[in-house]
Parts: sequence; structure tokens; C-alpha cells
Amino acid sequence: MRAIRLIEPKQRVELMEIDMPPVGARDVLVRVKTAGICHSDAHYRSGMTKAGPLPVTLGHEVAGVVEKTGTDVKTFRAGDRVCIHYLVSCGQCYYCSLGSEQFCTSGEMIGKHRDGGWADFIVMPERSVFLLPAAISMEQGAVMMCSSSTSMHALKKARLKAGESAAVFGVGGLGSSAVQLAKAFGASQVFAVDINPKKLALAEQWGAIPIDASGSDPVQQIRRHTGGRGVDVSVEVIGLPATMRQAVRCLAPLGRAAIAGLSDRTFEIASYPELLSPEAEVIGVADHLAQEMPLLLEFACEGKLNLEKAITRSVPLDPDVINGALDELDRFGDQVRVVVIP
Repeated sequence: MRAIRLIEPKQRVELMEIDMPPVGARDVLVRVKTAGICHSDAHYRSGMTKAGPLPVTLGHEVAGVVEKTGTDVKTFRAGDRVCIHYLVSCGQCYYCSLGSEQFCTSGEMIGKHRDGGWADFIVMPERSVFLLPAAISMEQGAVMMCSSSTSMHALKKARLKAGESAAVFGVGGLGSSAVQLAKAFGASQVFAVDINPKKLALAEQWGAIPIDASGSDPVQQIRRHTGGRGVDVSVEVIGLPATMRQAVRCLAPLGRAAIAGLSDRTFEIASYPELLSPEAEVIGVADHLAQEMPLLLEFACEGKLNLEKAITRSVPLDPDVINGALDELDRFGDQVRVVVIP
């Protein structure tokens, strides 16, 4: 079968022919219909975030149709429309018992530690596969498996409650979901911070207050809108030191900043005025949880989460085209979410 694979860091991804993956007794073989291109994929290619063992098939946002099931699989049958929770976990270790499978002692992420979805087929354990309702397109179902699910996990970690205010720093793949999910959680005001006018216009269509960070300090703008108070929750999905610090500085007393943007760089916090005095919290966000998938799918079925306008382009399983899309992500360009259709 065909697969787009990372051979070495800092090198272009390549198209290869590889063997079909074996299907174990509790596995589901999925024919990939759509797989998203995430900024994390660009980080794996650049070497900023380590992926491997190499070579590895990239792609961790996956939706498709069940091709075959293992002998012990009871939940699915051939022909079912499904989407994939990208973490493969043991289900038995201490962290899995807590429902925090992202820290599973033997866990693997598809498209990073094991072969992902930029391919014709992918095999996954039954526990990582979810039925995709007919009301949700394959394209949206795939993108929801990272950008939406990670955004939901960030908002849940930040404990956003109905009536509270929120700010989302970055209106790319994750931010486009975070804006809509904050509204679905009942946020009274949602501020969308970006420097790209097209992305800000998109966020405004979803009911957010656009904050153009290209002209003036977004923290000051948010405080002007909130009478100097700031927001209860901020979500940072860019991964730049400046925006991570802004996500903390814009908080109201008792505010919570959820940092989800991948970065290998540090950022500074003025400990007393920005952290101790307001009793603020800075919360790290890693991946998402299988237990969060049903609510996410429910929001999409109800129309509270709609990524149709966030999916800006579809591309074939072509290495030149996919490398170009990764280059665009490296430049923080206009594209919000690009999907691969094998």
C-alpha cells in the first residue's frame, strides 16, 4: 500500500510502498478516507519534536471506513464510518486506570511513534476507534481527531464554565475549534487573537471578538474590552514565547491559562504581578482523552462545532503537494486546515 513517510528529520517526506499492516484479534483495519495535516507534522519533519523510530508514516487526524476487524472485535463491522483517537494505550497501567492514557507507560501516538494515516490503510486497537455519525463529513471527522479534541481537552483542563470569558491565541487548526468550543461551553465572551486578517474574519463569523495583534498589544486590547479585568480562561495554541506570555498576562484574578502550542522555547512570567498576586494558573496541555470523544462528536452533530470553513484545501497522497502544505504551516500562512484524501 502507499504511505507518505518521514525518513529523516529535516528532510522532505517521501511516498513509499509498504506492506499492509497485520490485524490482531482486537484490531480494526481502516481504509483511510481523509487524514489531516497538522502543525505537529511540520514539527516532526523539522526535528523540533522527535518522531520515530524512523521511517514512520505521518498523519494523526484520521477518518475512514472499516475494512476488516479482528476475531475479538465486537463494536465494529466492515463498512462502518469511523474516526480514530490517535493514542494507542494499554488500558491497564496506572495512568490508563486514571483515564489519562496520554501518559500510558507503553503508549504510542500514530503518525509519531507508529505508522499513521497518510496512507491507504491504518490498523488500530478497537478502543481507539469511534463511530463517525452520518451528520459529520469524513473531512471534519478527521480534523476533529486532533485540532478539535486537543482544544476541548485544553478547555476542560482550564475548567471553563458557562458565563466565563475566554481568549484563544491563534486561529489556525486548533484555534478555530477552540473558539467554537468555548462558545459551546457557554463562554460569555470569546476573544480570538491573531495577526492574520483572514483568520480573524473567520473567528468573527463564529461569534468571537477579533483581536488583531499585528497593530497593538493584544493584552491591552482584551483588557479594554473587559473593563480592565481580563479573561477567566486563555488557550494558547501557537507555541511562541510572546503569545504564551500574553496568554498569562491577559488573565483576570483566578484566571487559568492552558498552553497547548508546541514549542521548544521558554517564556517568562513575572512571578508576583502575573502569577502569585492574581492566583493565576498556567496549565500544560498534552494530547486529549478517549473519554472526551463522545461529547466532541455530540457538539459536531448539534452544529455547535462546524469545521467546514476551517478546512481550506484537500490534497492527494502526493509528497510534493504535502511537503508544500507543511512549508505553509512553517510560515504560519493563510491555510487553516489541509486534509489528505488518499
